[in-house]
Formats: sequence, C-alpha cells, structure tokens
Amino acid sequence: MAQKNPGEDTTRVTSVHAISENLDGTDCVVQIYGPHLGRKYDLYDSVATIGRDPQNTIVLDSDSVSRRHAVIELCDTGRLLRDLDSTNGTYLNDILVRSAVLGNGDLIKIGDTIFKYLSGHNVESSYHEEIYRMTIHDGLTQISNKRYMFDYLDKELSRARRYSRDLAVLMIDIDHFKDVNDRFGHLTGDYVLKEMAALLSKRIRKEELFARYGGEEFVVVLPESTKDVAVAFGEIVRKMVEEHEFEFEGHPVQVTISVGVGCVTAETTTAEELVKVADEKLYEAKRTGRNRVCS
Repeated sequence: MAQKNPGEDTTRVTSVHAISENLDGTDCVVQIYGPHLGRKYDLYDSVATIGRDPQNTIVLDSDSVSRRHAVIELCDTGRLLRDLDSTNGTYLNDILVRSAVLGNGDLIKIGDTIFKYLSGHNVESSYHEEIYRMTIHDGLTQISNKRYMFDYLDKELSRARRYSRDLAVLMIDIDHFKDVNDRFGHLTGDYVLKEMAALLSKRIRKEELFARYGGEEFVVVLPESTKDVAVAFGEIVRKMVEEHEFEFEGHPVQVTISVGVGCVTAETTTAEELVKVADEKLYEAKRTGRNRVCS
C-alpha cells in the first residue's frame, strides 16, 4: 500500500495483494484492466486528476494517455467525470464522453486502462466482490478468464471420462489482429475484442463456457458435444463474426476468425491436453488460409 506524503493529494492506493483494513465507505475507482490489476484509488478529495504526468492524482504511464487526461470532481449531483481535451478521449461504459456524472459500477476507460467506480454505503463489500470477480473474469471483455476456464474444463473432463460423455473445445483466434492494432490503434483493437466477445456470448448456453484465453484468443467449452456438433458450432460463430459490422468511431473494421476444434478421446487425461489439440487445429486453420474451422 502506498500513501502520499502530507500536503499532496491524499489518494490511497491498495493492491490486490494488500487489501486495506481501513475501508470506510469512501468513493473509489478500482483498476480492473491494465498493468496494475486490482489497484484501488480512494477519492478523498473533491478533485482527482488522471494522466501521464507524475503530478496527477492517478498516474497512468502509457503512451495512449495524455499528460492531463481527465478529472473526477465533486458536483451537485455526485462525482463528475470530465475529459481534459485528451488525445484519445475518455470513455464511460464504452461511450466517448466530454463529461458525465458517475454512477455506482460505471466503467471508465482511459487509454489501455479500465477503472470501475464504486460508491454508496457498501463500498467495502463491493470492493471485495470486485477483487474476487477479477480472479475469474477478464476485465476488458467481461467474460471468463483463462484461470476459470481451466477450472471449469477440469471438472467437465472428469465428468466426461467418468460417464463416457462427449466433450469438445473450440480455440478461436482473430485473424490479423496485429494489423488491426497497427493500422487503427489499440483502442480499436480493444473495441474489436469486446464487440466480438459480446457477439459470441449471445450463442453460449448456460451449460457452456466462453472465455478469453489471452490476447486475441478465446475458448469455448461444449460439454456433451460431438466433433460434428462442435464443428457446426464453429462454423456458426465464424460466419457471425465475418458478417458482423465492426465499426469504431466511424471506421469500419473487417474481422474474421480461425477456429480449431479438439474433442475428448479415451487417451485424453488432462484439460491441457484437450486445449493443446484444439490449439494445434487452430494453427492448421491459420496455415491453410484463415477464416475457417479445422478439426
């Protein structure tokens, strides 16, 4: 935990491994995506500035952040988020804003960092809930993360082996994603990841799992699904992405995905083995032209 010296803006910083024992209901923002995952900034003062300059209350060392990027300040109706004519803009719940009053649970995106604003009488409880949520969810896409995916897959594999049931895994990778970042910037890349996650989540049933594996890779776990069913599902989501209109701040972005399918066999003993098979098929899809499903 880091405490600024007397005379400076009193913003207490708490890491995920050093949770404050003196939470008092003060409004705060918690970093849920970015280089300092879980860091908490209590908003004690009426004004908290955010930017790359070391003199800011909340310092973000990133080229996508302006020296003085945004400010959170008290107003008659609560706390106001205001952009300070930054280069890349300030986003509230994925909407570019000049200024907006914050509500409990709002997501603030500045550069490549996302904060969650917590307020009200149960800030302590909300903070601890958010810390737990970060252990199982990806902060950018708000779907399950790699850690939770492996926990889930371990259980499903044990069930499949015990009862001789089918189980399939899809590895999904966005084609030429580096080119999207290089051409349009990382903000557009983040938009593509979130938009695709939201799009495919509509096709995921409650007994299935959709997770971000890392970078531009995603995993779908399909319990009790044969290879034919998994391949058909892969074609559905591949076509959904190909036909979807991705557009960020007026710029259309063509997005396609490659999909690899792995299925449990009598020789499959671990979740890692099953994911490896799907990953090998994914790279086969990449090598043979992309925008396709291989199994």
